[in-house]
Amino acid sequence: EVVLHYRPHQRDLIKLQKFAEAAMNEFPIRQLPRFAPWFPNDLHRLPLKPKKQAPVISFEEVEELKQLSTPSEYVTGPPDYDCTKNLLEFHSSMKLGQTLIQTQAVHRPINLDYQGEPPPNGKQKLKRSWSVSLPSAKLKEKIHPLSQELQNNLERLKLHAFCRAKWTIEQSICKNQDLEDIWIKLNRLIKRNELPSCNATIQRSVGQIWIFCDILYCEYVRSILREKLSLTDKMNLLVHKYGIIFS
Repeated sequence: EVVLHYRPHQRDLIKLQKFAEAAMNEFPIRQLPRFAPWFPNDLHRLPLKPKKQAPVISFEEVEELKQLSTPSEYVTGPPDYDCTKNLLEFHSSMKLGQTLIQTQAVHRPINLDYQGEPPPNGKQKLKRSWSVSLPSAKLKEKIHPLSQELQNNLERLKLHAFCRAKWTIEQSICKNQDLEDIWIKLNRLIKRNELPSCNATIQRSVGQIWIFCDILYCEYVRSILREKLSLTDKMNLLVHKYGIIFS
């Protein structure tokens, strides 16, 4: 049985038939030469011998071990050979050239005391650590040139405009908002592709949210963050190995 998976835009039946027929051709068989060991094959004259004989386990001990060990649980059922079932590019709804980048996130309730039940206030808070934004062509018109101060810093440090940088959000600039609420709002912005070239992570151990973006868009990203998230006080822009390059 041969199952041939093909993408929706590759519907040339003649090519598909030739592809399947080529896969059915017999593989060439090469006669392997007789194995010749590269070491002396005399088991009676081994250069190294164990000092003691190998331990011997009695039949009673084997039976006792079998009773103590628990049998493994095996999953029975027909195997699933369809390796394309969860691949979006093989779905009929996907078009040629359509992006396959999807935000992958693990959703878990923050408060484990609810045991899967919604919180009493009716808001379901989702706990995930990463969020990724897709590029959007509509935002290019809104991007303004970088400020002169930031351009001077880039020239002084010899950094390219497409170098990755990081904005840091701390609890002190959240204006009486919880850091988790800020994280939920930030995820909505990223989901709506309002933050170009951004990916963000929340570092709960240090009480910070990190937003990574290209320096080219960093000032636009900062203005959106301050407006949409109601942030106060200054924010620091950091670049790896250079530290804070802009505030």
